[in-house]
Amino acid sequence: MKRPLYLAGGGAVTPAGLNARQTIAAIRASLSAFEEITLAEPFGMPQIVARIPTHRHLRRNEGEWLVNMAARAINEALGTDGPGVAAATALLITTPESFRNHPGFVDIPARDFLAAVVDATGLRFHHASRVIDGGAAASVGLIERALALMEEQGVAQVLLGGVDSLVNHTDLGRLSRTGRLQGADNAQGLVPGEAAVFVRLLREPGREPVVAAIHGIGMAQETDSILSERYSQGRAMLGALRDAVSGSGPSEPDIDFVVSNGNGERYHGWEMLIARPRFYRTHRTLMATAYPAMTVGDTGAASGALALMLAADSLVQDYAPGSIAMCEVASENGLRAAAVVARVNRR
Repeated sequence: MKRPLYLAGGGAVTPAGLNARQTIAAIRASLSAFEEITLAEPFGMPQIVARIPTHRHLRRNEGEWLVNMAARAINEALGTDGPGVAAATALLITTPESFRNHPGFVDIPARDFLAAVVDATGLRFHHASRVIDGGAAASVGLIERALALMEEQGVAQVLLGGVDSLVNHTDLGRLSRTGRLQGADNAQGLVPGEAAVFVRLLREPGREPVVAAIHGIGMAQETDSILSERYSQGRAMLGALRDAVSGSGPSEPDIDFVVSNGNGERYHGWEMLIARPRFYRTHRTLMATAYPAMTVGDTGAASGALALMLAADSLVQDYAPGSIAMCEVASENGLRAAAVVARVNRR
């Protein structure tokens, strides 16, 4: 990155809370938003999921539900800045990866999704706003695009995030058929979740005495994704981690803790067992690691922004075990991303 970008809060709706503050508090308290439902396929099978409690009129179909989640989180992230600031704000939204054939895009085609979200917010946003495929890691990869928008196209700020739900018949069915769901016969499976999370990015820090800044990012594509027949050797994640510290910002010895979107699957555990010792070479008595999925489940495309939000909040509110975090984010399709987030004290 040519220069740091600053994280100035955000918005969220997750199974653990209907706003960012509730969500972060639940994760800090190690609460669980899991519940048991009965699957239609295979019929009658119980399954643990993390689902947002909501009125049925907000969830009339999967497409409308994605739009409603995104609009709520965006409005919270924008805060009280008003319509004038919204017009100078660009939205960068990651959605469920296209290979998943998410049922939400049957109700609202992907090409119409951005317009539907903007309509639901009741505001007008900058014409540079985009929806991007690629899942959780793609949102981290968009940080440099956010910087370019602010430097070259007159964008005042960027709301960066994602929206997703794995609690639908299509995703539950494919995950069940491949033995990836957590259950009585699979302790190393994922818990499907759903969420919309957005962080607000600024070129310059605000007036607060303590802020969080993104100093570097890395991206790489893993060829042995969880969709392949081979376990990952961690090459892409290792490359992303190294790229994230390759600039003039913090380096590997400076990293104090990790925020990961790991979902508990055996595949992820194997990948990080190989990748982490090859990157974190400095001796540490303990590498503290936060896993938001332990509270909200696997939130898919929303989990990248959630990792950034949790890292930033822990630094600004001073409950982090250090002043520099590494966010490790993986997409189901093999995309890997890493971001260095640091505490900045201002006079």
